[in-house]
Amino acid sequence: MQNYKELLTSVLPLVVLFAIFYFFIIRPQRVQQKKHKEMLTNLQKGDKIVAQGGFICEVIKPEDTFFTVKINDETIVKLAKEYVAYKLDDTNSK
Repeated sequence: MQNYKELLTSVLPLVVLFAIFYFFIIRPQRVQQKKHKEMLTNLQKGDKIVAQGGFICEVIKPEDTFFTVKINDETIVKLAKEYVAYKLDDTNSK
C-alpha cells in the first residue's frame, strides 16, 4: 500500500503536467493546422492570399503542390502551398 502511494505521488504530477501541456499547446496547434490545411484546399481562382513574405497575391490556378498567383498585372509566379500565410478577406483587410 505504501509503494502504491509513493508511485501515485510521483507519477500523478507528471500526468497532470502532460495534460496541461496537451490542452494548452499541442491541441490548439493541431486545430490551427487543420484549419490552415482546409483553407488551402478551399482556395480557388480569384481568391486573394497573403504569402509568408508579405506579398498580397491573387490565385490564378490552384495546383497540387503550388498555386499560380498574380502579384500585379504583369507578374505571375508559382507559390508553394506551404508559403501561403492566410486568405485575405473582408475581416482580414481591416
